[in-house]
Amino acid sequence: MSHPEQRAGDLDRDRVAALLREAHAEGRLDVEELQQRLDATYRAKTFGDLAVLTDDLPQPAAAAPLPAPRPAAEPAAQPSARQGLRAAWTAWTIAVSVNVVIWLLVSVSAGGPVYFWPMWVAGPWGAVLVALSLSSRRR
Repeated sequence: MSHPEQRAGDLDRDRVAALLREAHAEGRLDVEELQQRLDATYRAKTFGDLAVLTDDLPQPAAAAPLPAPRPAAEPAAQPSARQGLRAAWTAWTIAVSVNVVIWLLVSVSAGGPVYFWPMWVAGPWGAVLVALSLSSRRR
């Protein structure tokens, strides 16, 4: 606000209003004085008009510097391809096991074996995992 005679805009008035509200929250202004200054803020035409409203208040502290970035995680913290494959095989085993148990329960309740539909879960997914496992061994 080096030129007090320059016209202030809505953004400038909003900044001053925020400063006044902060001063009220800190206990520097009571409710009545806050309201008076806010009314004057929105009537202000120039930077000089706005400066008068905050001259007796401490200036807000500059924003604290951001903390230094943390170093990147060690490569060991990243899951390896082998760990990823092991997790995929574990998920496949669990899913196939659940489906086979459901198939067994249905077969027992039907009085005999029914169409072995779990192969449609186990087969394609298992084939993809076999291909991935073989290709990772070649590397």
